[in-house]
Formats: sequence, structure tokens, C-alpha cells
Amino acid sequence: MAPVRRRERVRYWFDRTMSKGTPALIGWLGLASVALVLVVASAAVLVAPDDSDENGHWPGMVWRSLLRTLDPGTMGDDTGTGPFLALMLLSTIGGIFIVSSLIGVLTTGLNAKFSELRKGRSRIVEQGHTVLLGWSEQVFTVVGELVEANQSKRRSCVAILANRDKVEMEDAIRARVGDLGHTRIVCRTGDPLKVADVELVSPGTARSILIVTPEHQDADTRVIKVLLSLGARDWGRHRPHVVAAVHDSANLPAARLAGGERAHVIDADDVAIRLIVQSHRQSGLSQVCTELLDFAGHEFYMRPEPSLAGLPFGESLAAYDLGVPAGLRRADGTVLLNPPMDTVIRADDEMLLLAEDDLLIRLAGGQGPPVHETAISTAVARAPVPERTLMLGWNHRAPKIIELLDEFLAPASELVVAAPRADPTGELAPPANLKIDFVRAEPTERPALESLDVGSYQKVIVLSDAQHDRDHADARTLVTLLHLRDMEDALGAPSSGGSQGDPFAIVSEMNDDANREIAQVTKADDFVVSEKLISLMLTQLSENRHLYDVFVDLLDPDGSEIYLKPACDYLVPGAEANFATLIESARRRGEVALGYRLTARFHEPPGYGVVLNPDKAAPLTLEADDRVIVLAEN
Repeated sequence: MAPVRRRERVRYWFDRTMSKGTPALIGWLGLASVALVLVVASAAVLVAPDDSDENGHWPGMVWRSLLRTLDPGTMGDDTGTGPFLALMLLSTIGGIFIVSSLIGVLTTGLNAKFSELRKGRSRIVEQGHTVLLGWSEQVFTVVGELVEANQSKRRSCVAILANRDKVEMEDAIRARVGDLGHTRIVCRTGDPLKVADVELVSPGTARSILIVTPEHQDADTRVIKVLLSLGARDWGRHRPHVVAAVHDSANLPAARLAGGERAHVIDADDVAIRLIVQSHRQSGLSQVCTELLDFAGHEFYMRPEPSLAGLPFGESLAAYDLGVPAGLRRADGTVLLNPPMDTVIRADDEMLLLAEDDLLIRLAGGQGPPVHETAISTAVARAPVPERTLMLGWNHRAPKIIELLDEFLAPASELVVAAPRADPTGELAPPANLKIDFVRAEPTERPALESLDVGSYQKVIVLSDAQHDRDHADARTLVTLLHLRDMEDALGAPSSGGSQGDPFAIVSEMNDDANREIAQVTKADDFVVSEKLISLMLTQLSENRHLYDVFVDLLDPDGSEIYLKPACDYLVPGAEANFATLIESARRRGEVALGYRLTARFHEPPGYGVVLNPDKAAPLTLEADDRVIVLAEN
């Protein structure tokens, strides 16, 4: 091997120095400038001593040479001998090259820095922020809800990490979400599956981490991989809670194992199925659930209240001016939703309260609003009766929906499935209470719907067609709903299952909440937008992980659930009362009244007749066909 020459070593050293980027280039140009100034000044002292004496000797020549290097126009007023002027010209020409190079280097360096900032590859320095990993339509709902939730805070931060351009993400959020209030949105470009990229959003100092469900066919697989990636990280003393959702129930055990104890994973399919079935049983339930999960409305808060220690839970219902107690959270983490009214409140319990904002929760200062005893009515026992249900369409959720309907409906109930495909009901387990029939029909065609005799059913379920993309499936649902609405108007008389003036109640499944807003013209009773509801639920959990047990209990048929019951079971129709009277009437039945729904405003946005946590003292008159929203076991 030939020996390495000194020249090669120096050249290699120079190459390594230059490869360090803009700072190294600026340093070399600075050295070149110093060398040029010193050489020209020294030469002027030697070859033009008279001119040097007139210009301050060597220090003065250094200053003049520096000025000519930085500003070529300075030479215009020079006088002196030929050698002196030649040296000043040399300084000026050298300065032109050096300054031009310096400007080019600075411009290139600044452009590179701007490009680096645009790429979003710098690590953020935040504490107590919320981290979103991934990107999909879900981001806009989550960010909008976090902005609403943080309105009462002076400053808050949401950090988003996704494989997208940083500026594009920021522009999309500004366009879709609008006013961000006190919330700062920080976007970073990176892969949530890579531990090094996740570090860009400082997960170790975050309050919570929300894994965004990607819009891929293998979305659950990617969510599980992100959970595993987070599990492999060394968190140290502080580990934020993680929330995520999977869309296939079969993937739920794997996702929870990957996430560990600090992760809350929601079964999105199960939530959507249960909400569809419960909305089938109770018209208006989807709107109530949206109100409870939406930070713009009323939601659940947990708050210690030592002053209530020793009181039965039933007495706490009248203890608040603002806020409705819905349950307790014990010191060991156990959540009691609508506990027995004689349950004693402990000093270390937290009250579960329904309120518009945690800052608006207030204990009563004295005696509460009066209870109008004459307005309280007695509930009439109603035996379950068989129902006829029409299911239009078919997707992967349908078998589970039918299974739950079989559990809830009275014996001898009927279900007719109409879909443009071969009969899939033969693969179902034999039902106990349902008689199932299948008709091959196209739900978007009016003659096919008329042949089904829609008016003979009390309930209609319209499922999203999984054979089409999301927008096309929603468009088909809209066409079906318009046909059904027109047929309702023609039929006129209401049945026991529909709302006021409607012969049957309609529950429809939508994919995009924007399409839900368009669909309001159809006046269907319930729109179940599972993606939005899951986004709202994940956002609630990111703010308070203890609400997980509350949501599980609400969706579990074995525990207390939300019911919309006839108002005549609680208050005398037309009698003047107040919400405090309604709370007392529900308490005597072992239930918690959360609000009511006015049938006359059933189809009026934005609330669609739903009123939660109203003023307890304000006058209230309910009619027989209105509904009371309660937490009850049955």
C-alpha cells in the first residue's frame, strides 16, 4: 500500500471541514477575508510608505483595506501613487469575490434551514401536551374537540406526527378546523412506527397519546404496530396514557396486549353495533350520545366533593345548582354509574357529574328549587310487545346487530333483511326471539322499497353498503332515506315505534359526518356516524382516561344505560314543573334524570329536541309523547 502523502492528508482534512455545511463555509470565507485585508495592508506599508503614512500607517491601512473589501464603492475617492491604487483595487476585487461567495453561502444556508423547518424534523419542547400519531379524517374531529376542550385554559398544545408534509398538515387543519383559540398545533413529519421519529413530539412529557386510525385496509395492523412501538420505549418515571381504536373485534386482544396497562383500546365495531341496536330501541339516542361526547355540549367530569361525605347518593342529586350527579368513582378506581340511591358517598370518592364545563359545576348554596309533588306521575308498566323490523343493506356488522336484536326484542318479533345479494342469513345461529326472512332487493330503487310494504314495520335500519367506498355508500344511503321519507309522508299516521307524525322510526348508518348534515333533510330519527363517535370518545379519553370505565358501563347491557322513556311516566302531561321535580321523580324510580327530549323539536337542528342538564329552577312542561333522558338499568 502506497504511503499517504501530506498533501492528501491536508486535502482530506479540508474536505471533511467543508462537509460540515454552512458554518464551515462561512468560517473559511472569514479567514480568506482576514488574510486578504492583512496581506494588502502589509504590502501597502512596504511598497507605498508615503501613502501609508498619510492613511494612518499599518492600522489605518488595515481599516482602509477592510472597507474596500466589504464595499467596492469606497475606492471611488482614492488618491495616491500607482502601487497604492493597485493594492486597493486588488483588495476591492478580492472583496467582490469573497462577499459574493458569502452572500451565496448565506442564501443557500438559509434556504436549507427553511427547508429543514418545512420538513418538520426538529424536536419540540413541550410539557402536558396531547400527541396525535398518524393522519386521517379523524384528525380534524379530534383537533376540533381538543380546541373546544381547551377554551378555558390559557395555553395548550397538540402535537401531530404523521408521514405528511408539515405545511400541508397545518394548512389542512386551519382550513377544516378554523379558529384554534388558545390551542397551538405543532406538526412534525415522521413515521409513528419509528421510535426516533416519535421522539420529535416529546412523548415522554406528554399528557396523553392518541393513535389516529389510518385510512387503510390494514388499519388495525398499523395501530397495533404503533402500540408495540410505544411499548418498546423506555418511559422512565412518567408515562402518558395511550388511547386507540381497532375496527375488527378479533384484533382487540392483540391490541390491548400490545398497548399494555396504560393503554385504552376501543372496539370501534362493537361501539357502532351497540349504538345502532340501542338507537333501534330508543329513537334519538345517537343524538344524546353525540351531545355527551362532544365538548361543545355537556360531558362527564370527575370531581372530589368531601362536603358530601356520608350522604346517600340519592340526596346528592339535589346538592348541585349546576351539574347533575351521574355516579361515583371509588378510590380504587371502580366506577359506579347510577348506583343504588342509598349508596353512601365516601370522603375519598369522586363525583361523576354531567356539566357543560368543569368550571360551571357548583354546589347549592342553600335550599334547592321546590319540587312540585302534584306534577309527579306514576309509571305505567308496559309488557314487551313483538315488533317488526326492516333491515336495508348488509355489511360485516349485520350478524352482530341481528344477534343483539334477538337478545333485546320480545318473543315472536320479526326481522326482514333486504339487500342486493345472495341470502346471508342462513349462516347465522338460530335466533331465540326473532323470525328472520330475507328478500333480495335494491334499497335505492323505489319499486323495490314499495314491494316491501315498509309501512307495516315499526323500525327500519339502513346499513352502509360495504361493497362501495365511503362516499358512494353514503350517497346510496341518502337516496334510500329520501325514498323512505317520501313514503312516510304518503303513509302519514304514526306507529308506536316512530316519532311524532312518522309511521316508523329510521336508524341509518353513515360514514362521513358531512353527509350526515346533508341527510338531515330526510328527517331520519337517528344517524349513527361511527367514525365521528369513536373520534369523540377517543378525545374524551385523552382528556380523562378514567372515563373509559364510564363509557364501557354505558354501552354494556348488563349495567346502567341511557334510556329515553315516555315523559308521562315521570311528570303529569301538561303540568307545570321544573327539572328539579323531574330529577326527584326519576330518583324515586332508582334512576338519574340527565335531561329530556321534546318531540315537537325532534327534527330541528342543532339539538334535535335534546336538552341536557337544564336549569333546575326554570319552568318545565312536558307532553305525553316527549321523552325523559335517564340513566337506568332497564
